[in-house]
Amino acid sequence: MNKKKILVCDDDEDILDLVSIVLEDHYEVIVEADSSKLIGKAEALQPDVVLLDMWMPKISGDQLTGYFKKLPKLANVPVIIFSASKDGKEKALAAGANDFIAKPFDIDELVKVVDQHCKAAA
Repeated sequence: MNKKKILVCDDDEDILDLVSIVLEDHYEVIVEADSSKLIGKAEALQPDVVLLDMWMPKISGDQLTGYFKKLPKLANVPVIIFSASKDGKEKALAAGANDFIAKPFDIDELVKVVDQHCKAAA
């Protein structure tokens, strides 16, 4: 059985490592630290779910979400934004994100939210 692909973008390498370790048993996890490379990578990989940090240099998570939702190949890919920002959830949902996870996040919550969106995308 093919594993679902999760594309994760965060400028914090520790977060990328943590998310990879947590999700790699169930999913194929692809990480990207440079937000400016994410759209091209997503179009090439066609991930099942995208997990984005809100605040990154170059292109923020909410801006990326807006781009994703306008591109025919990526418009239906669920986007989950995570952030430590107080107004992160409002910004994420206003940008068109499918879900939001507050940082620091609970590992079980992360897995549950990703699982839900992978099942919904099936």
